[in-house]
Amino acid sequence: MNSVQKEKIYSTYGKNVKDTGSSKVQIALFTFRIKNLSTHLKKNKKDFNTERALVKLVGKRKKLLKYIERKDIDSYRYIIKEMGLRK
Repeated sequence: MNSVQKEKIYSTYGKNVKDTGSSKVQIALFTFRIKNLSTHLKKNKKDFNTERALVKLVGKRKKLLKYIERKDIDSYRYIIKEMGLRK
């Protein structure tokens, strides 16, 4: 992930380009990294360290989603719909 992609995520899901720490932005970054790691693991099935990192990222994202669901249900619904996390 390069800085241009990060700034695009910051501006899309954050309040502005400088908003790097909000929960929505963190979830978007985690989702981007999870997608990349998933494609890597499809090619490299025996890369167990990457698999462990993927499981940890999914757990972190899940905790942040629970937090947003508790605090602001409208933001939660927007994120789920925008990123296509739930079916």
